Amino acid sequence: MQPSEYSLLNDFLYNAIFIPQGVAPPPKSIIDNDELQVYVKDFGKQKDDIALVAQVGGKIVGAVWTRIMNDYGHIDNDTPSLAISLYEEYRGNGIGTDLMRNMLLQLKRSGYKRASLAVQKANYAVKMYKKVGFVIINENSEEYIMAREL
Repeated sequence: MQPSEYSLLNDFLYNAIFIPQGVAPPPKSIIDNDELQVYVKDFGKQKDDIALVAQVGGKIVGAVWTRIMNDYGHIDNDTPSLAISLYEEYRGNGIGTDLMRNMLLQLKRSGYKRASLAVQKANYAVKMYKKVGFVIINENSEEYIMAREL
Protein backbone atom coordinates (compact mmCIF):
# COMPACT_ATOMS: atom_id res chain seq x y z
CA MET A 1 0.00 0.00 0.00
CA GLN A 2 1.32 3.39 -0.94
CA PRO A 3 1.29 6.19 1.67
CA SER A 4 -1.14 8.12 -0.53
CA GLU A 5 -3.59 5.21 -0.11
CA TYR A 6 -3.47 5.05 3.72
CA SER A 7 -6.69 7.07 3.89
CA LEU A 8 -8.47 3.99 2.46
CA LEU A 9 -7.77 2.18 5.73
CA ASN A 10 -10.69 3.98 7.39
CA ASP A 11 -13.06 2.52 4.80
CA PHE A 12 -11.52 -0.92 5.14
CA LEU A 13 -11.68 -0.65 8.93
CA TYR A 14 -15.43 -0.06 8.72
CA ASN A 15 -15.80 -2.98 6.30
CA ALA A 16 -13.85 -5.21 8.69
CA ILE A 17 -16.54 -4.89 11.35
CA PHE A 18 -18.35 -8.20 11.56
CA ILE A 19 -22.10 -7.72 11.35
CA PRO A 20 -24.11 -10.84 12.19
CA GLN A 21 -26.95 -11.71 9.87
CA GLY A 22 -30.13 -9.83 10.75
CA VAL A 23 -28.28 -7.09 12.63
CA ALA A 24 -28.29 -3.54 11.30
CA PRO A 25 -24.82 -2.17 10.48
CA PRO A 26 -23.48 0.48 12.84
CA PRO A 27 -23.07 4.05 11.60
CA LYS A 28 -19.77 4.74 9.82
CA SER A 29 -18.89 7.12 12.65
CA ILE A 30 -18.22 4.08 14.86
CA ILE A 31 -14.68 3.96 13.49
CA ASP A 32 -13.99 7.30 15.18
CA ASN A 33 -14.00 5.51 18.55
CA ASP A 34 -10.55 5.32 20.14
CA GLU A 35 -10.61 1.50 20.37
CA LEU A 36 -10.97 1.33 16.58
CA GLN A 37 -8.79 4.29 15.66
CA VAL A 38 -5.82 2.42 17.16
CA TYR A 39 -5.84 0.38 13.92
CA VAL A 40 -5.48 3.33 11.55
CA LYS A 41 -4.57 6.59 13.29
CA ASP A 42 -1.27 7.97 11.98
CA PHE A 43 -0.71 4.77 10.02
CA GLY A 44 2.72 4.67 8.43
CA LYS A 45 4.43 6.63 11.19
CA GLN A 46 5.42 3.60 13.31
CA LYS A 47 8.20 1.29 12.14
CA ASP A 48 5.89 -1.71 12.51
CA ASP A 49 3.17 -0.32 10.21
CA ILE A 50 2.85 -2.53 7.13
CA ALA A 51 -0.08 -2.67 4.70
CA LEU A 52 -0.77 -4.67 1.56
CA VAL A 53 -3.67 -4.27 -0.86
CA ALA A 54 -5.46 -6.47 -3.37
CA GLN A 55 -6.48 -5.00 -6.70
CA VAL A 56 -9.00 -6.22 -9.23
CA GLY A 57 -9.08 -4.40 -12.53
CA GLY A 58 -6.93 -1.61 -11.11
CA LYS A 59 -9.34 -1.03 -8.20
CA ILE A 60 -8.21 -1.64 -4.61
CA VAL A 61 -10.72 -4.17 -3.25
CA GLY A 62 -9.05 -5.33 -0.06
CA ALA A 63 -6.33 -4.61 2.44
CA VAL A 64 -4.43 -6.31 5.22
CA TRP A 65 -2.48 -4.17 7.63
CA THR A 66 -0.51 -4.65 10.77
CA ARG A 67 1.11 -2.73 13.56
CA ILE A 68 2.16 -3.33 17.11
CA MET A 69 -0.72 -1.85 19.05
CA ASN A 70 -2.81 -2.36 22.13
CA ASP A 71 -5.85 -3.67 20.28
CA TYR A 72 -8.26 -6.54 20.78
CA GLY A 73 -5.69 -9.03 19.46
CA HIS A 74 -2.69 -7.68 21.40
CA ILE A 75 -0.59 -10.40 23.00
CA ASP A 76 2.73 -8.62 23.60
CA ASN A 77 4.79 -5.64 22.45
CA ASP A 78 6.83 -7.71 19.98
CA THR A 79 3.89 -9.22 18.08
CA PRO A 80 2.12 -7.27 15.36
CA SER A 81 -1.67 -7.45 15.30
CA LEU A 82 -3.40 -7.91 11.98
CA ALA A 83 -6.52 -6.43 10.45
CA ILE A 84 -7.93 -7.53 7.12
CA SER A 85 -10.88 -6.40 5.06
CA LEU A 86 -12.32 -6.91 1.62
CA TYR A 87 -15.27 -5.22 0.03
CA GLU A 88 -18.18 -7.61 0.39
CA GLU A 89 -18.58 -8.39 -3.31
CA TYR A 90 -14.98 -9.67 -3.45
CA ARG A 91 -15.19 -12.04 -0.48
CA GLY A 92 -15.16 -15.80 -0.88
CA ASN A 93 -12.78 -15.84 -3.84
CA GLY A 94 -9.47 -16.50 -2.06
CA ILE A 95 -8.36 -12.87 -2.16
CA GLY A 96 -8.29 -12.57 1.64
CA THR A 97 -6.35 -15.81 1.97
CA ASP A 98 -3.77 -14.58 -0.54
CA LEU A 99 -3.51 -11.22 1.23
CA MET A 100 -3.02 -12.91 4.58
CA ARG A 101 -0.38 -15.33 3.28
CA ASN A 102 1.55 -12.48 1.68
CA MET A 103 1.43 -10.43 4.88
CA LEU A 104 2.61 -13.37 6.98
CA LEU A 105 5.53 -13.85 4.59
CA GLN A 106 6.35 -10.12 4.77
CA LEU A 107 6.29 -10.23 8.58
CA LYS A 108 8.56 -13.27 8.65
CA ARG A 109 11.02 -11.57 6.26
CA SER A 110 10.95 -8.53 8.56
CA GLY A 111 12.07 -10.68 11.49
CA TYR A 112 8.86 -11.07 13.46
CA LYS A 113 8.34 -14.37 15.27
CA ARG A 114 4.53 -14.40 15.29
CA ALA A 115 1.41 -12.42 14.47
CA SER A 116 -1.92 -12.11 16.25
CA LEU A 117 -5.49 -11.03 15.65
CA ALA A 118 -8.90 -10.95 17.28
CA VAL A 119 -12.02 -12.25 15.58
CA GLN A 120 -15.60 -12.65 16.68
CA LYS A 121 -16.50 -16.30 17.17
CA ALA A 122 -19.41 -16.11 14.72
CA ASN A 123 -17.29 -14.55 11.96
CA TYR A 124 -16.89 -16.75 8.87
CA ALA A 125 -13.26 -15.55 8.65
CA VAL A 126 -12.29 -17.81 11.58
CA LYS A 127 -12.11 -20.68 9.08
CA MET A 128 -9.71 -18.74 6.82
CA TYR A 129 -7.49 -17.77 9.76
CA LYS A 130 -7.22 -21.42 10.80
CA LYS A 131 -6.50 -22.38 7.16
CA VAL A 132 -3.45 -20.08 7.10
CA GLY A 133 -2.15 -21.44 10.41
CA PHE A 134 -3.63 -19.30 13.17
CA VAL A 135 -4.58 -21.07 16.38
CA ILE A 136 -6.79 -19.93 19.22
CA ILE A 137 -4.67 -18.89 22.19
CA ASN A 138 -7.35 -17.17 24.26
CA GLU A 139 -11.02 -16.33 24.11
CA ASN A 140 -13.82 -14.52 25.83
CA SER A 141 -17.56 -14.85 25.41
CA GLU A 142 -17.56 -13.04 22.06
CA GLU A 143 -14.20 -13.47 20.37
CA TYR A 144 -11.09 -15.51 19.85
CA ILE A 145 -7.57 -14.22 20.18
CA MET A 146 -5.54 -16.09 17.58
CA ALA A 147 -1.83 -16.24 16.86
CA ARG A 148 0.44 -17.80 14.28
CA GLU A 149 4.11 -18.58 14.56
CA LEU A 150 6.11 -17.26 11.64
